[in-house]
Amino acid sequence: MPAVKNLLPAYGPPFAGTRQRATLPNPMPIRRLPPETVNRIAAGEVVERPASAIKELVENALDAGARRIEIQADGGGLSRILIADDGHGMAPDQLALAVERHATSKLEPDDAGDVDLLRIHTLGFRGEALPSIGSVARLTITSRSAGQDAHQITVEGGDTRPVAPAAFPGPHGARVEVRDLFYATPARLKFMKSERSEAMAISEEIKRQAMAHEAVAFTLDLDGRTVLRLPAEHPGDEGRLKRLAALLGRDFEANALLIDQSREGIRLSGYAGLPTYSRGNGAHQYLFVNGRPVRDRLLQGALRGAYADFLARDRHPAAALFLDIDPLFVDVNVHPAKAEVRFRDPALVRGLIVGALRHALAAAGHRASTTVADSVMAGFTARTGVERVEGRGSRVEGFGAVAPGWSGWTGWDRPAATAQIIPGLNEHSARVEPSTLDTRPSTLHPDPIDHPLGAARAQVHGTYIVAQTRDGIVVVDQHAAHERLVYERMKAQMAEGAVTRQALLTPEVVELDPAEADRVIARADELAQLGLIVEPFGGGAVLVRETPALLGDTDVQGLIRDIADDLAEHGAALALSERLGEVCGTMACHGSVRAGRVLSAPEMNALLRQMEATPHSGQCNHGRPTYVELKLADLERLFGRR
Repeated sequence: MPAVKNLLPAYGPPFAGTRQRATLPNPMPIRRLPPETVNRIAAGEVVERPASAIKELVENALDAGARRIEIQADGGGLSRILIADDGHGMAPDQLALAVERHATSKLEPDDAGDVDLLRIHTLGFRGEALPSIGSVARLTITSRSAGQDAHQITVEGGDTRPVAPAAFPGPHGARVEVRDLFYATPARLKFMKSERSEAMAISEEIKRQAMAHEAVAFTLDLDGRTVLRLPAEHPGDEGRLKRLAALLGRDFEANALLIDQSREGIRLSGYAGLPTYSRGNGAHQYLFVNGRPVRDRLLQGALRGAYADFLARDRHPAAALFLDIDPLFVDVNVHPAKAEVRFRDPALVRGLIVGALRHALAAAGHRASTTVADSVMAGFTARTGVERVEGRGSRVEGFGAVAPGWSGWTGWDRPAATAQIIPGLNEHSARVEPSTLDTRPSTLHPDPIDHPLGAARAQVHGTYIVAQTRDGIVVVDQHAAHERLVYERMKAQMAEGAVTRQALLTPEVVELDPAEADRVIARADELAQLGLIVEPFGGGAVLVRETPALLGDTDVQGLIRDIADDLAEHGAALALSERLGEVCGTMACHGSVRAGRVLSAPEMNALLRQMEATPHSGQCNHGRPTYVELKLADLERLFGRR
């Protein structure tokens, strides 16, 4: 009979004989941590830096009904923080409770004594902020409730002083002063950034709070200098846009699209920027859930997906979006900092965001960023006097040589049949059929100048169309504009029916993690609509039988893995949608009117009319503007007429 091996783990040095028994180490006794240590541990989670402390104190003021909040911070918030508000204030007997751990006025037990953590209607609810701050700093709270005298309480490094009478300037409210933050935990100070970095983090936090509460006035002083002074705005979309303009700039206000959509009791509101008003990073994306600033990968992924057709990968939209949802369907008790949330139905939330943003972008039509024209005006240099220019080409008093790219054609009033003798009329680029540009005259508007993009007047450098409107001029990049038209037509064709698929000669097996494989198979129907046919193939493997024909000879292994990553992070197969979008964009680029092609007047006007009738024609597939509009007032300012 074979010997049975000892399956018990060996502790200490190996023993010599089989009869020697392993000796367990003496167990360490379980001890209850002192309250001061517990508070300092909690402070490490709740109060990561001065901006975190200010966030908690401002949220307390908002929950108390404050309509005016003043914030002061010195030394990056490490030396001194002061938060003053005009909220309801606290009675003297409440001050001592306020600095106790897990004591809060924002949760009420039911008749059975149970507290429902699924229906959180306030910003704060954990009861950790004040005791955590008091355990690592010198905390003083002065408060007065309406009709009562003011009192204050002080906590230094976890040591609580008795409540005492104090002076207070207003009829009600609170003043919370924090000095020497983290003095009781010197190791934490070593991990703080520079005072300037901490001050910038404080400013960013106050901006987020101010965006979410436009009806509250905010003032922020850093080292004695006022950096933010925001008056209270009227509640609603108009007041919110004024607040956003004050924080993000007037350019955002001029290029923002109103978002207001609801689905199954969830409402999404706010403003999103035009694609041509994009940014190089995601710093201008602000997301709020029930008035709470959050950083959520689901929301960010939905925002990215909504703009996938309009921006290149290295460009990011600007947006401030506010999600109002029943607290029962969102969990805010995920992290002590309350910056993360979980949704009961993530697909519903993502669908609402993508749908609302795309609806707003479609409603924008061919509108492009107004800042494009501002940049053009800034690039002009005014010249005065008459100069004689000599060089290649004609020499004219006061003018340079005639630009070689100017079409020079003057037959704008001739019949279309006469215009067709112009060289280049029948020169069509690859993939463009002769009927791509509808040159039939429109009977809806007798005078083309009354159209939004006006009437074509010239073509310069074989690339740009110059059109005249009633109150200005429009310059169109013919290749970028037609690229968007072709792209939108291809998308419409894809939406009308299933994507054309190509069967693989030999089905390909892709090995994945079992959880990843399950996520991919669960979305098999959705992937089939995009032209990708997948089947389960044992544990942790996916069998691919067909791929979208648009992708041609694609890397199936890499595609499936990218889709699995997207499903894990965003809950949607963005990789396949983006690849199809990129292919359509490439085909549209090759199939559109090329730069350098000479166009006739009917062709140019037909292009302008199609732009007006096509959504998103204000930007190409990469988020660049397709046209620039200069108003007559802009031209008059350029030449000193006003």
